Amino acid sequence: MTKIKTVGIIGAGQMGGGIAHVAATSGYDVLLYDVSEDRIEKGLATINGNLARQVASGKLDDKVRKDALAHISPAHSMADLAGADLVIEAATENEEVKRKIFQELCPQLNPEAILATNTSSISITRLAAQTDRAERFIGIHFMNPVPVMKLVELVRGIATEDATFEAAKEFVHRLDKTVTLSEDFPAFIVNRILLPMINEAIYTLYEGVGSVEAIDTAMKLGANHPMGPLQLADFIGLDTCLSIMQVLHDGLSDSKYRPCPLLVKYVEAGWLGRKAGRGFYDYRGEHPVPTR
Repeated sequence: MTKIKTVGIIGAGQMGGGIAHVAATSGYDVLLYDVSEDRIEKGLATINGNLARQVASGKLDDKVRKDALAHISPAHSMADLAGADLVIEAATENEEVKRKIFQELCPQLNPEAILATNTSSISITRLAAQTDRAERFIGIHFMNPVPVMKLVELVRGIATEDATFEAAKEFVHRLDKTVTLSEDFPAFIVNRILLPMINEAIYTLYEGVGSVEAIDTAMKLGANHPMGPLQLADFIGLDTCLSIMQVLHDGLSDSKYRPCPLLVKYVEAGWLGRKAGRGFYDYRGEHPVPTR
């Protein structure tokens, strides 16, 4: 079984940065790569800020914070990931983007290295087929925000070897996360259940059954959800929500997964949620205000 010591991460955004954060605090050496130096620097700054908040809240010792930062190094090119034992792709939820990354990355890697994707919905088998190591390819799907959420979905492709799965499981356990094993079907377990609920909430808004505020209040107080479905959609990113619904609709050919036209319209407008300043709520003021 591959002994994982050094972890390469492709994508320094919310998910990639979060994975780097938990891997570094668990003692792994981390190589963080993105398409530009600015994105890497921004990712490192976010990790630093999140670690500092954990120290301030008493969840982390300051020595652990300093040690974690010392464990993270920027990777200026994919060639810098050559020494990694495990590389996790955490780029945008777009299959074509991921395929191009793997085509460029694979020639750089150690033949024994394990390659993983953090995809939340795309076929692991299909992505693995684009690489030179289908047997050493696996889905390691972290939940957002990574430092807070305890669950990780492990998803085996049709060719994934037992040794790859066991190494990935050991890696996740060392991060103090809980593993759930999902079969390789569109959107796996969590998003197969969660995203249709969010999509139905958007249909409820679209059809005028309730306002943004009414729908979120109803689900928070009526179903004891910590966050309303429209607020959660904004947190996830409406472009990501749409992408997952499209994967479900295309992959399962069932009309119940048809993305709501209002979700499509918001994405076309660039109203992608928190990260864009507007979604089902407008975040540009002091307090979020519903946009419908």
